[in-house]
Amino acid sequence: MMPNTIQEMKQAIIQEVDRLKDRLIGLSQQIHAKPELAFEEFYAVEILTNYLTEQGFRIELNLAELPTAFRAVYQGLRSTPVIGLLAEYDALPEIGHGCGHNLIAVASVGAAVALKNVFHSLGLPGQIQVIGTPAEEKGGGKILLLQKGIFDSLDVAMMFHPDNKTIVDYYSLANQSITVEFFGKASHAAVAPEQGINALDALLLSFNNINALRQHIVSSSRIHGIITAGGKAANVVPDYASGVFIVRSLTNGYLKELVEKVLNCFRAASTATGAKLVYKLSPVSYAAMQSNQALARLFSQNLNLLGIEVQPSYPTNGLGSSDIGNVSQLVPTIHPKIAITDPPVSLHSPEFATAACSNRGWNGLLAAAKALAMTSVDLLLEPNTIVIIKQEFFRNR
Repeated sequence: MMPNTIQEMKQAIIQEVDRLKDRLIGLSQQIHAKPELAFEEFYAVEILTNYLTEQGFRIELNLAELPTAFRAVYQGLRSTPVIGLLAEYDALPEIGHGCGHNLIAVASVGAAVALKNVFHSLGLPGQIQVIGTPAEEKGGGKILLLQKGIFDSLDVAMMFHPDNKTIVDYYSLANQSITVEFFGKASHAAVAPEQGINALDALLLSFNNINALRQHIVSSSRIHGIITAGGKAANVVPDYASGVFIVRSLTNGYLKELVEKVLNCFRAASTATGAKLVYKLSPVSYAAMQSNQALARLFSQNLNLLGIEVQPSYPTNGLGSSDIGNVSQLVPTIHPKIAITDPPVSLHSPEFATAACSNRGWNGLLAAAKALAMTSVDLLLEPNTIVIIKQEFFRNR
């Protein structure tokens, strides 16, 4: 008997993901075993697109001229709604999949395939797009895709992220990186120090200026940096010093204001020492996450149907930055998290990489695939739901 109600469709989704379980876990294990850095994720793209091709999806490779970006489309009976399921698959240097992107990618793929299979006989009342997005950890792949209009056709965008807690109302900080160089004049540090201009002093003064600034900024904001060059010999006045700084804020508007204040810290150091300042803002800036509450509530309800308890989220605690924030400025978006480990184990650690290839990690993957697909059922079969989601989105822009 074919399912004919939303609840029956959701039960069919659950059963279908369970049927796909071994294949989905196998794909995730393969990606985990061969971690690839930003813009180098050729193996992950190959195995994911091969599987989606087998399942009847139309594949676009080299999406937006990014060799490790792809789009897989399954077209139903109508052109709308268009549901975007986003996949990440890049790894971290040395740590590997310490952010669990092997789970993220396969959860979105699994959700799409389950939807296609369950709706196959009835006809899918819309379109599913799996969008493979490279370089979340470094390079902002989603931002580059966004600039080429890849997300323009979507009605909603969804993905999940593994974590040490389960929350659906995800926040992230807007983010701007700054590369700083100071050019001074070398001289012998003992014989003729008065003839030198100390570029390292300028960089150290920059750190001190930023430290003085910190007590006068919004508490949820962050400024952090490193020295990448600071001299070659202790008896030579450094004529060159450089560093990389990251400025973060909970809102896009305050980020711009804070970046200007940080630049003034560099300018003041240049004036004080006489070292010439050259700075460069990163070409991609991560926007703050605008989580769509109406869409998040649907996902939360579907997690509850799976017996998974959702914890409250706090918009100023433990926040990082992600290029999903830029997508959320264009289209209604959610980025819920599902626990695959417990505190104090956290993202970007070897322990989290281990959790991303464990039984609890696989359970998180399957739960995410089910919840993503079940939320898609709500969107596909209740047209007014997307109207409500979009009303909230445009109200908050």
